Amino acid sequence: MILRMLAGGGRAVTRIAIAIVISIATALVALRPALAMGFDLPHENAVPGGVKIIRLDARGTTMPYVDTDGHRALVIEDASNWVAVIGIPLSAPLGMRQVIVHGANGRQEIEFSVSDKRYASQALKVAPGQVNLSAADLARVNEEKTRIDHALSRWTEPPPDSLRLTQPVPGPRSSSFGMRRIFNGESRNPHSGMDIAAPSGTPVLAPIAGTVVDTGAYFFNGNTVFVDHGRGLISMYCHLSAIDVKPGQRLTAGTRIGAVGMTGRATGPHLHWGLSLNRAWVDPELFLP
Repeated sequence: MILRMLAGGGRAVTRIAIAIVISIATALVALRPALAMGFDLPHENAVPGGVKIIRLDARGTTMPYVDTDGHRALVIEDASNWVAVIGIPLSAPLGMRQVIVHGANGRQEIEFSVSDKRYASQALKVAPGQVNLSAADLARVNEEKTRIDHALSRWTEPPPDSLRLTQPVPGPRSSSFGMRRIFNGESRNPHSGMDIAAPSGTPVLAPIAGTVVDTGAYFFNGNTVFVDHGRGLISMYCHLSAIDVKPGQRLTAGTRIGAVGMTGRATGPHLHWGLSLNRAWVDPELFLP
């Protein structure tokens, strides 16, 4: 019909026909991203504590197995393609880093570059007993490390509902991920989560669906909840004044996990929110909209 109008001659008719063609083309361009839209991926930042997204040369219904430092990486299907979402440890050296893909096409090695990022430092004053530990406290902390490692090593199906999360509690960030902590003048490991300042008792909500892996009272972390969101994505919520869930409980997005507090090693009420991906602590900010 449009071709007949164009062939018919008149300038007015031609302008109308061209306008129709442009309108249709614009609509198709606008529709194409929606048709191609797949999984909600995090922001990519290939730095220590960041995330690398690798689109795999693999198709079909069988999910490839991606190995990074001996740990299984999260792989999801995005617009009919398999995509690996790799968590980079804060301790990762700069330079080239390798992952190994096991798929229908056999074994494949993929390299990517880890760039530098300068994290800030922060000096804090806490009770001396929370820096120079007694023998009993040190034994407790070592036992808790084993328990935490067990929670972070969990691998389950199906995949997370999304890799764009909502902040579990409203409020400003009181310190940043990756910040070097100096307690009473002594340097400690970088901060492995996002601290969100909020009044004590503020509800803490699950950002996406998941299953409670473990709960407990920890020496440094205070009252803590671990939630498994699938395929190696584990979230951690620390310093809670109350825990409102139990291990094994299935959570929907928005379920109340507990309440903000200042249990454990904390200088004020806040939520420490950690995200572990393939057993590497990664910056939660990369997963926010």
